[in-house]
Amino acid sequence: MQDVNSLHAAADEALRAIAQEISNCHRCMRLVAWRQAVATRPPRRFQGEEYWQRGVPGFGDPAARLLVIGLAPAAHGGNRTGRIFTGDRSGEWLFRALHRSGFASHPHSRSRTDAMQLRDCYITAVARCAPPQNRLLPEEIENCRPYLEREIELLWPNLRCVVVLGHVAFNWWKRFARAFVRADDLRSWKFAHGAEFHPMRAPVLLCSFHPSQQNTSTKRLTEAMFDAVWTRAKEIVYGEVR
Repeated sequence: MQDVNSLHAAADEALRAIAQEISNCHRCMRLVAWRQAVATRPPRRFQGEEYWQRGVPGFGDPAARLLVIGLAPAAHGGNRTGRIFTGDRSGEWLFRALHRSGFASHPHSRSRTDAMQLRDCYITAVARCAPPQNRLLPEEIENCRPYLEREIELLWPNLRCVVVLGHVAFNWWKRFARAFVRADDLRSWKFAHGAEFHPMRAPVLLCSFHPSQQNTSTKRLTEAMFDAVWTRAKEIVYGEVR
């Protein structure tokens, strides 16, 4: 038990070091300029608040068996609060669902200093700065790639399931999976809500539509559809894979 605890403590320390690097990152000048610009003209509901305006690290349990990968922080969400998926409508959907499935201690997360704790779950993103129009350039994805790869390396010994939220996260993971999935098998991987893939000696991959306002307001993604993903993730994480 002591050895396991020591490994988890070492992973936590290493994840904190990565988080510090991310918060100090200035690799993508377009994103740096945007994350700062949006803070100068916040919507009325956020006027007077101090924005984070830095790269937004991953968040969660260093011993997680479930990894959740999103696109990027929201301009007035993570870019404001300093915590991924916190303070925006997508995050409201995500944390409610994670709470219902037992992975989150609370159904709401509004600040990086609140009481939210993730259990057996770690949330991260393809990019760590809010992009204009929620669209990343290929070079911006590549600039952020080492951060996510290093997080995965630290979490990998415990991971049983990865949930990707949207096409961009799916494509990122599909490229990452070249290291452990045959090219012929990868060609059969197609994104669809609820799709799952079972590579040998690697975490199960689950796909979900991103809980963006565009998807939720149009009912392309409903709460029942979203809950089904986390119910399935829970089955996989706790050994009930079928």
